[in-house]
Amino acid sequence: MKPGQRLWTKDELMLAINLYSKLEFGKMHSRNPLIIELAKLINRTPGSVAFKLVNFASLDPDLKKRGIKGASHTGGLDKEVWNKFSNNWDNEFEKSELMLAKIKHKKIEDIYQIDISDIQEKGLDKKRLVKTRVNQYRFRQMVLANYQSTCCITGLKQSALLIASHITLWSKYENNRLNPANGLCLNALHDKAFEYGLITIAAKDYTVHVSSLLKKGQDKTIEKYFLQYEGKKIIMPQKFLPAHDFLEIHNNHFKI
Repeated sequence: MKPGQRLWTKDELMLAINLYSKLEFGKMHSRNPLIIELAKLINRTPGSVAFKLVNFASLDPDLKKRGIKGASHTGGLDKEVWNKFSNNWDNEFEKSELMLAKIKHKKIEDIYQIDISDIQEKGLDKKRLVKTRVNQYRFRQMVLANYQSTCCITGLKQSALLIASHITLWSKYENNRLNPANGLCLNALHDKAFEYGLITIAAKDYTVHVSSLLKKGQDKTIEKYFLQYEGKKIIMPQKFLPAHDFLEIHNNHFKI
């Protein structure tokens, strides 16, 4: 360690990995306003925060396999925090979000400027509904950043038409609702087809498969929007590759 430098704390690392999950890989540099903001909040330089974010890439086994090494010299605490997030993403991410809200002196929903006026007006279960809306926003933010706001099947880049799709059911797999490895960036049409098991992405090689139900009585529309992608590999995300375990669950519910 150089003179004057101080060790990163666990809380600082949790805030850093929180930001790592929300940024496109190519935007992890010291000029990024979000990196500058976090640097001010934890009293560090933007350069040190940017370096720490890139450092996390060296701990990602999927990135290593693809030849993306990130920065070197990761410490034991870096690995500890990374492993905790990897093994229990929703719980650790929620902790980091609470830390972020506390250090900003805001409520989590205020950080994201989410409109909850309709929830207040209807007198519904406010706490539960606000949490659901915030989670949906956060998951979308992570997934779209991971795929550079691009549909992983078609390459469509119109963000208004893109969905952060859960690979496993939101209602059934509660511990992975926020896990970016449980997400795909799909356009609205293919999101719905994926939801109903009419298409799937093979866990073994990330290729698209189309159900025979769509092939029956096929027309030019089915050919254009589905069959032309069959057997093709999806556009891979920058980090947080779709987890094989999650894809296998979806493969098993695919309507062959």
